[in-house]
This record gives sequence, structure tokens and C-alpha cells, in this order.
Amino acid sequence: MDVVLDKLCRSFGPREVVRQLSFEVPSGQLFGFLGPNGSGKSTTIKMLTTLLPPTTGDATIGGASIRQLRAVRERIAVVFQDPSLDTRLSALENLVLYGALYRPTWSRSERHERAMAALEAMGLADRATEQARTYSWGMRRRVEIARALLTEPGVLFLDEPTTGLDPQTRASLWEHLAALQQRTRLTLFLATHDMEEAERCERIAVLHHGRLQALDSPTGLCEATETDTLTQAFLALTSREITDDEVEGPLIIKGRDSALFRRG
Repeated sequence: MDVVLDKLCRSFGPREVVRQLSFEVPSGQLFGFLGPNGSGKSTTIKMLTTLLPPTTGDATIGGASIRQLRAVRERIAVVFQDPSLDTRLSALENLVLYGALYRPTWSRSERHERAMAALEAMGLADRATEQARTYSWGMRRRVEIARALLTEPGVLFLDEPTTGLDPQTRASLWEHLAALQQRTRLTLFLATHDMEEAERCERIAVLHHGRLQALDSPTGLCEATETDTLTQAFLALTSREITDDEVEGPLIIKGRDSALFRRG
């Protein structure tokens, strides 16, 4: 399922936080969304997930405008940075409860069956009936992703999914996500500060002061900024100040014809 932003803007009073964002995430892609603190990244995610209305412009998820709240919410799932499991319940109970809330037409047996399938996809079926408080942080994160997958979304938004996890647990989580995407071709929209995670993405949008600075593959960003690593490319793209009289549009964007454009 694709995600398309069309001149998306958000202001808080006179302060414009997100400025004329326009780009497309094709269906089935692992897409990275990078930006320094205060760049407008979180505000954009909130708009795309219907938690915040845009001031002007629009975006569509699988053809449905983000102003159509119910239609979009039926198409997406979100895993936020902050933990949200009820640790008094088991993984299975957390998922069954989620199914009852978001898919009330499902029968009890269907909710149970789908919950077990989602836990199986994340390698948790053998711990399904244990209380979540007994799980490691990495396991709890996998339960949250399994819960998000329960309703079979077309787009899964991941907001800093591995924050606080050790390297081994982070690698294990990404193994499960990679296997999941290969099997289902789910669109993954990843907001992260972790450059190692960003390097896994097929394409990356870099946001700075609410504007799209660059959109390309990790390799393309390095080539365009004449840097050796994605971290260096990111710093090159976000270390400068932007003035309001600059021409709108990204500094670097690679289109379908693979032509590279620069602003300025």
C-alpha cells in the first residue's frame, strides 16, 4: 500500500513546523524518515497516522486521504516509541483485547487464531500465554509489532522501534521485520535516529526545519553529498540553516529517471 504526501503542511500559530512536504512511498518499500530533533518528523508522523490534522495540503494512504480518519485507520498500524503493553496480561491476551477493540466483528475464535498467527510471525508463539511482565524489552517490542500486524495493515509506521534495546536484541528484531516484509510485502515507514537502521532502508527522506532536504537511497545520499557514510551525509544535509527566501524543494532528490537534482 502506497503513501503519498502532497504539499503537506502543519502550523502551530504563526510557527510553520512542516512545510510543503511532497513525496511518495511505493507499496512494499522499507522507507526511512530521518531528521534532527525539531525537524518536524514527529509532527509528520502524527498527521500521517491521523493523530493530528494538517493545516494545508494532504496525504493519502492506499488512496484514502488522511482527512478520512476511519478509512486510513483501517489501512495502517503504528508502533510508537513508548511501551504500550499491559504487562499484567499475556502476549495472547494483549492481542485478543486489541482485536476486540479494533475489529469488533471478529468472533472470539477468529481473534484468537489471528493473534496466534501474528505472534508466530514474530517468533513468540511458544511464550504466548506468559505474562508480558516476564518478557525482556526486546520480546515486548516484538509483541507490540505482532499486535500492530493483527489487523493486517497495508502500512506499518515504526517510530524509533529499537530505542533502548541492546545490539543483539535490535539485530534479532530486524531479522523478524525483514522476514515479515519479504513474506508479506508490507510497506514499512520507519522514523529513526539510528543510522545503522536507516541503512537498511531502500529509500530515505531527510527532513530539516520542516522541509524535505533529500530523498534517495543510502548510497545515493552518500554519493550526492560526497561523503563516505550515511552519518556524514546526514550531517552534511542538516548542519546548515535554511532561510525562508530559499526556493522551495529538496536539495537532493533522485526521481524515477535516476536524474540527480540540486537546489541553489
